[in-house]
Amino acid sequence: MQVILLDRITNLGQLGEVVRVRDGYARNFLIPKGLAKRATQAAIAEFKIRREEIERVAEEKLKYAKKIGDAVEGKTIEIFQKAGLDGKLFGSVTGLDIASRLTTKDLAINKSQIQLPDGPIKTTGEHIVRIAPHSEVVVEVTVKVLPELAEQ
Repeated sequence: MQVILLDRITNLGQLGEVVRVRDGYARNFLIPKGLAKRATQAAIAEFKIRREEIERVAEEKLKYAKKIGDAVEGKTIEIFQKAGLDGKLFGSVTGLDIASRLTTKDLAINKSQIQLPDGPIKTTGEHIVRIAPHSEVVVEVTVKVLPELAEQ
């Protein structure tokens, strides 16, 4: 299916490009999230008319993402989890846990913006986590997972 991109998408294209993607990717992800629109003649004509407005909205999203990036870059957060004596957690630390610790009243961080390179964190110690509030803004945060010793 051919779609018009309404935002910059990593590994796919820039705003305004007409690209070919798999039908399921377009129907289930890009179109419902407002990242793309089906590329019909009418949609292409409408996009050309509204291009400046769409670019302005995309620029505002980028500014907000940079604000989030500046606020959390280099930050260290501590999360306490029950752990055994060997340092393995009973459970794990997920993107949702990290996002809830970083979210403030001024900055909203979604769990989908948290990039855990090896999946959920399952051991105590320091872990580097990437936060990507926008495809052009990626910052690193240190997560210290500290044991909340469980009784054996």
